[in-house]
Amino acid sequence: MTEINRGRWTAEIEGDFVVFIIGARVNKPWQLLRIARDLGGRRGMGHMLKYLSEHPEKGLLGYESMGFANVQYWRSFEHLEAFAKDTDDPHLSAWRSYWRRVGKDDRAGIWHETFLVRDGEYEAIYANMPARGLGKASSLVRASESSTARGRLRTAASTS
Repeated sequence: MTEINRGRWTAEIEGDFVVFIIGARVNKPWQLLRIARDLGGRRGMGHMLKYLSEHPEKGLLGYESMGFANVQYWRSFEHLEAFAKDTDDPHLSAWRSYWRRVGKDDRAGIWHETFLVRDGEYEAIYANMPARGLGKASSLVRASESSTARGRLRTAASTS
């Protein structure tokens, strides 16, 4: 069973980092088996995340899966971009295969969003929870009972 961290906790990470959210959408459920192959099958996202977890030098700090979407935390945009473009890594071949298989057909969709987060410009709180999200990708530390979201942000917002 997953260990629950009792009380209030916050995430701490040094330096800038990247939040990358990626997902897929099934537009034609009656083609689900075909869509699973389109999305890489056994060489899809699960395979890529396993590969990245086994190669921390690639820059993935951690991730949280949520069905057909996941939130990934990367050390830098350069790490993320290098993984996306490197022919020796599993992403590029899966991406090219997706476009060959799906092309202009709309049976499945994919999307992603990338956020560059500057040092200290984030806030997270976890109450009576196992490590999740950024807390799983960084370090969890106890949050002071008197701390607030504004106080945890190390930006101009915290002094306003």
